[in-house]
Amino acid sequence: MDERSSSSIRHHRVLIVLLMVLLFGIIMTQYVCPSRSECQMLHHLGSWFKDGAATGSRSGGGNEIQDGLQRDPYIAEDGALVRFIPRFNFTQADLNRGVDFNIKGDDVIVFLHIQKTGGTTFGRHLVRNIQLERPCECHAGQKKCTCLRPGKMETWLFSRFSTGWSCGLHADWTELTSCVPSRMDSREAPETQPSRNYYYITILRDPVSRFLSEWRHVQRGATWRASLHVCDGRSPTLSELPSCYSGDDWSGCSLQEFMDCPYNLANNRQARMLADLSLVGCYNVSTMSDDERWALLLESAKRNLRGMAFFGLTEYQRKTQYLFERTFNLEFIAPFTQLNGTRASSVDVPSEAQHKILQLNRWDVELYEYARDLFLQRFQVARQQERRQARARRQQERRRLRGRLTTKQGRLLKPTEPSRQPASSSAGAEEPPRGKAGGDNVASEVPLPDWWEQDENGTMEDYMDNVEQWK
Repeated sequence: MDERSSSSIRHHRVLIVLLMVLLFGIIMTQYVCPSRSECQMLHHLGSWFKDGAATGSRSGGGNEIQDGLQRDPYIAEDGALVRFIPRFNFTQADLNRGVDFNIKGDDVIVFLHIQKTGGTTFGRHLVRNIQLERPCECHAGQKKCTCLRPGKMETWLFSRFSTGWSCGLHADWTELTSCVPSRMDSREAPETQPSRNYYYITILRDPVSRFLSEWRHVQRGATWRASLHVCDGRSPTLSELPSCYSGDDWSGCSLQEFMDCPYNLANNRQARMLADLSLVGCYNVSTMSDDERWALLLESAKRNLRGMAFFGLTEYQRKTQYLFERTFNLEFIAPFTQLNGTRASSVDVPSEAQHKILQLNRWDVELYEYARDLFLQRFQVARQQERRQARARRQQERRRLRGRLTTKQGRLLKPTEPSRQPASSSAGAEEPPRGKAGGDNVASEVPLPDWWEQDENGTMEDYMDNVEQWK
């Protein structure tokens, strides 16, 4: 062996040792430094290796096979626990949210769009990404699409991208429930007004991320001044809802200024927009204490959320798509996608500011935890039902195959079948038919599908995949 080849071998050995040390360091990082806020670079490096390995396994042959079974596509992508442990007890009616939505009839989906929850992208999915007999007509340069029922000149969707802000900019639950029926009826002649079913849907987001995203949006000049905030037939007065700024907008405001305004509607926006404000005197805060007011609003928001036909979570896009499709029996053309980051996630917020944001949004935090638990339980129930349905189909296929085998056995035995049963056989009882050689059952000669001996009691996969982070 010459000197050049021995030097090459030494180099290869050194590279292998370095690679092993690097991999060992990445693995130890998960134990020594579990928090993603610390050792952030190492975590990114570890996730890069994981993503690379996952990509390699996927490219090897489509759906990944694990332990002889096709792996559940809803795998963990957010570093959460593999098992979801419910905290709240919900009824079967709360968890089974399939609705009898009839797009050809008089049913209407109403989208309650809360600011900075990813509602814009979800709204586009509704008008551009659903497989429909009569797709929505969307044209370049137009803000609204025409979403008509098959065979009718009326819409099945009440949303920003189909009907515009007909009930006001980012109308809340209080506004929509009183406004939508009258708006829809105004499009019809009184004698032809149908009895419609309204199915309300919405999207929620982690309160801290949503608050920071709204701050960045306001910082760039957004105002939402066109919002009406109608409650009990009127909009709030300036004394009931003061402004946080005196100019045309609040552009350039710092995070501290944004947090310091006591009238900022960004605080607990999700709980307020999902609650019935008439229960607390609308925007008149003098009728009860702040804690009493928000306790009533929180319970109202939870009740309305449970009663909605569907809600999704920004942090769980694949599950949001799955539950929407299963709830309304509609399918999206393209799957929901994941973005690697958002403007809110790029903000470096000190721990003191994060604590302050949590305090300002304590009711949103409670609502989100409640909503997340309900959402994941609904997903778990839906997946269990899907597995039971798949199991029932397999059992039906088994019965069909057994019938075919029985027929085949009868045909094989017919030429040599004795004219009479043996005397020892009881009436109505038959000895299992046997083949020619060794008394083996003919069924053993017929190849069976791979799932024939598959265990029916498969384990539940993870329910915690985090897919899309919205801008």
